[in-house]
Amino acid sequence: MRKLALAAAVAASAIVLAGCSTPSGGDGEPAEIRVWLVGADTPQDARDYLIETFEEENPGSTLVIEEQQWTGLVDTLTTALSSSDSPDIVEVGNTQAPAFTSVGAFRDLSGIYEDLGGDDLLPGFVEAGSYEGTLYAAPYYSGARVVFYNTAQYAQAGVEVPATLDEYVANAGTIAEALPGVSGVYWPGQDWYNALPFIWENGGEVAVFDGGEWDAQFSSPESLAGLEQVAEVAASSTAPKDGDETDVWVPFREQQGATLSAPSWAYWSIIADADQAPTALTDTLGYYALPGKDGGAAQVFAGGSNIAISAKSAHPELAESALKIIFSDEYQGILAANGLVPAKTSLGGDVAAATPELAAIIADAAANAKLTPASPKWADVEAARLLQDFFVKIATGGDIEELATQLDLDIEDILNG
Repeated sequence: MRKLALAAAVAASAIVLAGCSTPSGGDGEPAEIRVWLVGADTPQDARDYLIETFEEENPGSTLVIEEQQWTGLVDTLTTALSSSDSPDIVEVGNTQAPAFTSVGAFRDLSGIYEDLGGDDLLPGFVEAGSYEGTLYAAPYYSGARVVFYNTAQYAQAGVEVPATLDEYVANAGTIAEALPGVSGVYWPGQDWYNALPFIWENGGEVAVFDGGEWDAQFSSPESLAGLEQVAEVAASSTAPKDGDETDVWVPFREQQGATLSAPSWAYWSIIADADQAPTALTDTLGYYALPGKDGGAAQVFAGGSNIAISAKSAHPELAESALKIIFSDEYQGILAANGLVPAKTSLGGDVAAATPELAAIIADAAANAKLTPASPKWADVEAARLLQDFFVKIATGGDIEELATQLDLDIEDILNG
């Protein structure tokens, strides 16, 4: 069932907020601040630094980090941000931010913009977190997808690092045929993040704003050409056809796949297990930027997050104190040391990488990164899981043009609704 309640639910929250004065629970008193971080991308060192520094700077107050999951995050946030027990600070995906910034779910951060970094903040993420010129969700971290590969398996299959997207697709089939049981590219069926570059590189788009309405583009000739390539790559994979991209580095480092496209920070998960013990792949790991249709680096999906203070935070001043710590050079430096592109552009050169080559690849990928349509209702598309369902159907052999035509109608129904 399509989940279209997001905008209405958050809008209702905004109406309630409009009738409220300063939230209860005055900031002069010690309090517990709740911070929602999503997934395991934020390293433990950063979490520890935030808790310890906050509690040192705010005697008597405590900070608790509550980890959420990306799956179903929009619905989870919609419910939490409109409740009387809202978390104080929340992380949100960069493509999801407009759904909340446009309806009053987050506090205005204009007053602390300079304290957070000002014009040093990642401009694209500032734009994603702003509504009508006001910043509500600041950049948290960024990253772009890098292609990791098993050099030994490439050699066994007789393939080389591809120079074009067509070669990348061809390699996937060649490897799968040469190494039975090994995915040419490890590709769970739901993974729409890695599918979008094939559309973009073939000249297609997700949706364009034209004549006052959104026009979805999955069924355009250009997009269909990219989707055909997606289907070909997915066919080379032994990954679950209905699986998602959670922890995809595990089967890759267990050598179930010769190639994996994943966020740059996945490097550290690939080379070491949870106990930081080196994996078997450490000595045979290579990496490159996804090649474009005509060579060079392809346009890839810009991963990353924004972070905001809930409009219903009971302790907004303490929340601001915590947010300033998150944007300190020390905290952002910890993110950079763990391979995340920090919110401050001045710290971009501090991103840790195994080699200068990997650092250059990350920079190339980030420079060619692209976002989904800048519509406040895009999060509704994600919440409805339209893209995940669509790509699962492609991975299981569905009629691409027929599926794409229906997907366009479904997307337009949401974005123009």
